[in-house]
Amino acid sequence: MSKEFDPIHAAAHGYTREDWDAVTDNPEWTHEDFARARPLSEAMPDLHAGILETIRKRGPVRTKTPVSIRLDDDLVEKLRASGPGWQSRVNEALQRWIDTAA
Repeated sequence: MSKEFDPIHAAAHGYTREDWDAVTDNPEWTHEDFARARPLSEAMPDLHAGILETIRKRGPVRTKTPVSIRLDDDLVEKLRASGPGWQSRVNEALQRWIDTAA
């Protein structure tokens, strides 16, 4: 299933007709291709190790749960107006409030 080259989309996303032609020559995988496939850790162990090392350098992963709450419009407007990272700042403020309330 091949898509047609769209020059407007290409220009907006920074690729050329040559880029498009280079990747559209790649055929769809067959069941045999999938059966022969191996995990990156087996196929390219050095690359896999390098990726893992890069991930480990970023520090511990904190898990966050997406939630939906209702807030006053003016409050959300002020929070968003404080700039990028406003959700993290709300998280930190709530954490401080919970810690002092306990």
